Amino acid sequence: MIENKYVPFEIERKWQEKWHEESLYQTSLNRQKPEYYVLEMFPYPSGNLHMGHVRNYSIGDVIARFKMMQGYNVLHPMGWDAFGMPAENAAIKNGIHPANWTWSNIDNMRRQQQELGLSYDWSREVATCHPEYYRWTQWLFLLFLERGLAYKKKASVNWCDECNTVLANEQVIDGHCWRCDSAVVKKDLEQWFFRITDYADRLLEDLDELKGWPERVKTMQENWIGRSEGAEFSFDLPELGEKIPVYTTRQDTVFGVSYVVLAPEHPLVEKMIAGRPEEAAVRAFVEKVRSMNEISRTSSETEKEGIFTGVYAVHPFTGEPVPVWVANYVLYEYGTGAVMGVPAHDERDWIFAGKYGLPKKVVVQPEGQIFDVASMEGAYDGAGVLVDSGRFSGLSNEAAKSAIASWLEDQGVGTRRVNYRLRDWLVSRQRYWGAPIPVIYCPECGVVPVPQEDLPVLLPENVRFDAGVVSPLADAEEFVKCKCPKCGADARRETDTMDTFICSSWYYLRYTDPRNTQAPFDMGKGDYWMPVDQYIGGIEHAILHLLYSRFFTKVLKDAGLINANEPFKNLLTQGMVLKDGSKMSKSKGNVVAPGEIVEKYGADTARLFILFAAPPERDLEWSDQGVEGAFRFLGRFWRIMLHYAQFMPAEENGEYAPEQLEKEAKELRRALHGTIKKVTEDVEQRFNFNTAISSIMELVNAMYALKEEPKAQVSGLAQELVSSSLRLIAPFAPHMAEELWQLIGGNGSVHKQSWPVYDDAALQVEEVELVLQINGKVRDKIVAPVGLNAAELETLAMGQERVQQAIGDKKVVKVICVPQKLVNIVVK
Repeated sequence: MIENKYVPFEIERKWQEKWHEESLYQTSLNRQKPEYYVLEMFPYPSGNLHMGHVRNYSIGDVIARFKMMQGYNVLHPMGWDAFGMPAENAAIKNGIHPANWTWSNIDNMRRQQQELGLSYDWSREVATCHPEYYRWTQWLFLLFLERGLAYKKKASVNWCDECNTVLANEQVIDGHCWRCDSAVVKKDLEQWFFRITDYADRLLEDLDELKGWPERVKTMQENWIGRSEGAEFSFDLPELGEKIPVYTTRQDTVFGVSYVVLAPEHPLVEKMIAGRPEEAAVRAFVEKVRSMNEISRTSSETEKEGIFTGVYAVHPFTGEPVPVWVANYVLYEYGTGAVMGVPAHDERDWIFAGKYGLPKKVVVQPEGQIFDVASMEGAYDGAGVLVDSGRFSGLSNEAAKSAIASWLEDQGVGTRRVNYRLRDWLVSRQRYWGAPIPVIYCPECGVVPVPQEDLPVLLPENVRFDAGVVSPLADAEEFVKCKCPKCGADARRETDTMDTFICSSWYYLRYTDPRNTQAPFDMGKGDYWMPVDQYIGGIEHAILHLLYSRFFTKVLKDAGLINANEPFKNLLTQGMVLKDGSKMSKSKGNVVAPGEIVEKYGADTARLFILFAAPPERDLEWSDQGVEGAFRFLGRFWRIMLHYAQFMPAEENGEYAPEQLEKEAKELRRALHGTIKKVTEDVEQRFNFNTAISSIMELVNAMYALKEEPKAQVSGLAQELVSSSLRLIAPFAPHMAEELWQLIGGNGSVHKQSWPVYDDAALQVEEVELVLQINGKVRDKIVAPVGLNAAELETLAMGQERVQQAIGDKKVVKVICVPQKLVNIVVK
């Protein structure tokens, strides 16, 4: 006898082991089927999954299983973004080698993922810390170097004392380290960079290709790239025989310049203040500002501060002297490291000039209006006509931009220029647990790439983690000392490792050919699977990971390694999982461990709740009652499937005549096919998993409502109901669906069956409920055959006793018929 009680613990482990034994989700090239590549962002192996992981993976798993059942050849891999500071911190704190800590965490998190019943092809698993992976990360570094996209220079960098490493601009959040939240300071170091700015225009223009990306993410990338068109020209410093070049997008306001500002790091600052009375004060200000990071310096919330250098520059258009200041809001790395101050037409300059008593001059005002600085409450940055601007007065400000740029070029004192907010990608890290940069320094040959046949440059195992501000690799003598591969002389290795974002910028390509020992991936396999059809991850990666991955893909395309121009065709950014209105965190004591939920209710319940509780792109509020409800529903589903299964035919032919069903049976079949249509559209078109699950719940209610009705106990209908329902719920609750599929005698795995297709004829109704109104007020409701015309509807309505009573002796003015909905009789 079949057990009528749903006991997830007895079935989930059984099916997980069986799927593994049968390699059910292993995939390979199959040109007889359309391909579909679904990918969730791989995790850092911190030790345990959290509910955000569960949500991310459950979303991807539904899509993967759905597409598989639709007949696609699905690639659904998983791996580990395994390099990074936490492993090194654990080594320092607990005396555990980073490799041991990382691999132990990977083992635990892999087990947790498998307990969720995720349909990963584990034969393609990668870990970025494995030598066979970072060998190819190093190979790609050398490719960038060969193509002139990797270079080294001394630069002022963001430095985290706590993590003992450099941070990219994107890794500094509100002046603090993205990893440990410590304050970030500036430091000058020799660093490796990638020329991502060479691809700025393509990264910007190709956003138009990404029709399946959220507009919010594309806007974030567009703003980060920050392309602007303007002009560059100089203010002379006759005392020093130097020039101060400035870049501006508002050259139309140049006649309103009342001061010039240099970044504290600008090399001209020291030259200007040398021997002047202002020297000590300016130097103290510069040191103060240099301790701030650029994010906080340019934040709208940071107070704008500056100091006068005592030096005047010459205005290139008027010849007037212009005071030169140093201020915290100007960055040397952006533009020319100097800006012109136009208080009347820039709000920041207006505030700065007001604070320090600098002049304000109006040079653009709306046509027909006259501005007076004394009566202005703030800067005017809108369109208008130039005034007090020499030969350019009277031009519209847009026309003046072009005219002034042309004048600068004609005079040979300036040029049109395109500028970007985007900076080259700083990829050096002074730490151990990362991919070593494959470069050797020879006193004779200079910078020498490690030969490809010598890759990977392996991380040494015996390393001390108390090396101060230098990479721990610098203390590993056996690692540092080497021979020059060109001349054989004694040489030394680069001791910096790569930013871990390099490792994650190409992992989606390695999945296409993960065991290749001759190349990062085979081009044929890469082209078969790429681009990723559906990528899923958090909005926090909108700039960092996603921009870098796009950059990598374009470089590899240019190198002839792949034909894809973009890595991810469609992007879904899922919301966070909250509890008590806040993001789950140990410090707040509101963490719900996935393992506890799986142990108490089963993986299918955890999956079902997290998919049902909110649309995937919205934040999800955790609810213990919601989890209980999901568990109860699965129990109801289990029981009703077994109930209808007893009426199924002995042999699975599935053939019966739906048109001969009784009314009640037809209604139930209509509910089934309406559910198939709704679930299919919700999953395929909108990823509305919550409403898809809701539809399945409504179907179950309909099945319960007729469970004792003999007219609904038709064997062919029972077969259709149970078979279709199990296939519908399979992507959401894979273990339960598989167990029930076996119990009803289904062939093979439910996950290898075809996705059910709705019968449009089954959705056609024969009767509809009509609302009968008198002067717009509902008086009665009747059931009428579908397809009645207006005259027939009017006759039917007028023949109803309650309608006649409501009309009484009043005169019928007109009758309004809305087919399939209502009849409204207007009387007076």
